[in-house]
Amino acid sequence: MAVLQDLLAALRERRIEVVDLTAPLHPGTPVLQLPPPFANTIPFSLSEISRYDERGPAWYWNDIHTGEHTGTHFDAPVHWVTGREGEDVSQVPAHKLVAPAVVLDFSARAAADPDFLLEVEHVQAWTAEHGPLPDGGWLLYRTGWDARAEDAAAFLNADETGPHTPGMSVACARWLAEETALLGVGVETVGTDAGAAHGFEPPFPCHSFLLGAGKYGLTQLQNLATLPPMGAVLVAGPLPIVTGSGSPARVLALVER
Repeated sequence: MAVLQDLLAALRERRIEVVDLTAPLHPGTPVLQLPPPFANTIPFSLSEISRYDERGPAWYWNDIHTGEHTGTHFDAPVHWVTGREGEDVSQVPAHKLVAPAVVLDFSARAAADPDFLLEVEHVQAWTAEHGPLPDGGWLLYRTGWDARAEDAAAFLNADETGPHTPGMSVACARWLAEETALLGVGVETVGTDAGAAHGFEPPFPCHSFLLGAGKYGLTQLQNLATLPPMGAVLVAGPLPIVTGSGSPARVLALVER
């Protein structure tokens, strides 16, 4: 109990800050748009059941209408064909929902080039400066894309050639999946893959390699700029949807100040 008491004291005294990495969820929340003939998820919406009225005089509540992969959300392995025999979101062990995290900041590169791709060499240069990637932890990839989160057109950044958002190269996605002990990857964009990843080989390599390796994804994160390169602890809270491929999630970071 002493360790937990120390943690509570540190939280109370603000020696540990709780940083919310979650995008607010509302009808304007950007959602991934796939081209025909592929099916798309619905936008987030609420339908009112009652609000202190004849339908329920003392209570207010709503039905939620949304997709599993809307807003800040968690990708489980079963989300992708390469992970089809893996965990659904309800099967993710609870102890994996609290894990160390590192932040790789490439926001300047992404600001100069919205199609910027993280390469193995970028990650290796980062580890040479800061230290190794955390075993059983998260790599959080900061691109500054959260600044666009309230403007769906700017966030998706699509033109006649398709979306243009930063991501990872095929080689980097494969390397992170096969050569590291990471738990998963978190990003600020609408998905873990680059906007142009539909044209990669294989298409959508982050999904293909990471989920196929039993790792996880977190998307549409915010406030990564407030986290240190190393030392944060990530708390991810997806809904345990039985047979679900993912879930909207509340994602928090604990940071020692």
